[in-house]
Amino acid sequence: MANLARVAAAQMTSINDLSANFATCSHLVKEAASAGAKLLCFPENFSYVGSKSGDSLKIAESLDGPVMTKYCSLARESNIWLSLGGFQEKGPDDAHLCNTHVLIDDAGNIRSTFRKMHLFDVDVPGGAVYKESSFTEAGKDIVAVDSPFGCLGLTVCYDLRFPELYQQLRFHHDAQVLLVPAAFTTVTGQAHWEVLLRARAIETQCYVIAAAQAGKHSDERESYGDSMIIDPWGTVIGRLPDRLSTGIAVADIDFSLIDSVRSKMPIAQHRKPIEFWMSKQ
Repeated sequence: MANLARVAAAQMTSINDLSANFATCSHLVKEAASAGAKLLCFPENFSYVGSKSGDSLKIAESLDGPVMTKYCSLARESNIWLSLGGFQEKGPDDAHLCNTHVLIDDAGNIRSTFRKMHLFDVDVPGGAVYKESSFTEAGKDIVAVDSPFGCLGLTVCYDLRFPELYQQLRFHHDAQVLLVPAAFTTVTGQAHWEVLLRARAIETQCYVIAAAQAGKHSDERESYGDSMIIDPWGTVIGRLPDRLSTGIAVADIDFSLIDSVRSKMPIAQHRKPIEFWMSKQ
């Protein structure tokens, strides 16, 4: 594995038009490839954001359906890995879908999938009430994948608030890079987005690539934006100049930095095992 690997995080404003969103993603893939990135991470709901409740269920597809097939072809034709976080995958019944993070390699093959574990059932202060569990089946599996960009830990959006998942990815699955595709609300994003991302990077000593939806998707829905890439010391090393614009942030994964941070502050050795905490109850 080379000591440096160039990656990119996309920022976009998806709408209720599959073709328009694919055109935006295609443009961003070209931009990332031109910048030398070998992995481009898209935000949650990259392919579709409905204008009203229930829209997502109507367009949900299996992973071998026409929508994901187009994105696999895009990866292959552009010779780039794609992290597609938050795809509306057909669920176990007509009333539910899975919010699925799909990782595609540069040959256009689906390498792995992670289904969002923590569902957004939240009364946002001063904002809307969300109940993702009413139409989404929660995932149960922790997913880490070896790649040319290190061991990737897959998560989606609201998972970010649950550090146990990220601790598992780092200390039990050897993750080096954590992927956090998201569509944070403007209220929660302004309050918590960056501080949560940097906390996950610092406490796991991993890179974090956080691709975000940004701006107004419809009259009913708006996202915070602010895609960024963070190093294992918690420093933001890639970010778009405009929190709401469409574009990419580019940075290099430096594997020697991961090793250096972890060897100088060996938290993997210092942390207490689960048995220690269980004995305190």
